[in-house]
Formats: sequence, C-alpha cells, structure tokens
Amino acid sequence: MMMTLAIGGLIIFAIIALISIYNKLVHLRALTDEGWSGVEVQLKRRYDLVPNLISVARQYAAHEKGVFEAVTQARAQALQAHVPSERVAAENGLSRALRNFFAVVENYPDLKANAQYMQVSTQLSSIEDELQLARRYYNGAARNYNVVVQRFPSNIVARVTGYALVPYFQLTNPAEQEVPRI
Repeated sequence: MMMTLAIGGLIIFAIIALISIYNKLVHLRALTDEGWSGVEVQLKRRYDLVPNLISVARQYAAHEKGVFEAVTQARAQALQAHVPSERVAAENGLSRALRNFFAVVENYPDLKANAQYMQVSTQLSSIEDELQLARRYYNGAARNYNVVVQRFPSNIVARVTGYALVPYFQLTNPAEQEVPRI
C-alpha cells in the first residue's frame, strides 16, 4: 500500500513538473514573440522612412543612382523577409546599404544642411535608437527562452513538444554594429 502511494505521488509530482516546465516554455516563447514584434515595429518605421530619405537625397545627388538603388533593393528584401533569420540577414544588408548611402551624403554639404534632410535624419536616428532597444529586449527574451530549451529536464519537454531554439538578432560583424552616422 505504501509503495503504491509513493509511486502515485511520484507520478503526480512528475506530471506537475512537466506541466510547470511546459507552461514556462509557453511563457518565455510569448515574451520572445513580443520582443520580436517590437523589433518588427521599429524595422517597419525604419523601412517607411527610407524612401523619404532617398527622395530628399536624390534631389542633390542624382548621379549617385547605384547607391539609391542598393538601398531601395535592400529595403525591398527586408520587407519580404518574414522569418526572423531571414529578417536578420536582410536587415544586415539594409544596414550596409544605408552605411554606403551616408558615406555618399558626406560629399554633399548642401544636402546635409537641407532642413527636410535634417528632419528625416533626426527621425532615422531616433528610430535607430528605438531599434537598438527593441533588439536588446528581444535578445534578452531569446536568451532566457533558449536557456530553458537547452537546460535539463526542460530540454526533454521542449524537444517532445516542438519548442526549438530561436536565433538572436545579431549584426554580422563588429563594423556593422555601429549606428549609421547621419
């Protein structure tokens, strides 16, 4: 009789532990999804601002067509990416294109002094700051989630229920980690 109660108690404990682990995975995944949503909002704001930036700059540097096309193409690729890993790669491409764009703008002092350009540049700088904060929040949520997905015994529950690691939102090299200079 005691043995049956002990086994029953262990089974109940195991079920409660499994439910607890599963609920923790659900909670952390929701936080990760929330963090990614925040990143997407900031990226959308950034993507919406890029055409205005190009429009203003195009008036001053019409012969720099290749730079403008590269930014436009990188923006289009970023808008088409839906999976976080694709979005990170596309975002890295857009960051490179914007960096080249701002390098070209340096050659046009009249453009840098233009009130409309300055306003758009200020907005972009603000968006870059917000994007950096959103990335940090997402990466923190992803870290917490990934730790639970990898830690024993929750890794067993995660594997059985289909929870997998999520990627961090990382820039590809240290030179790209700088905020574009405006």
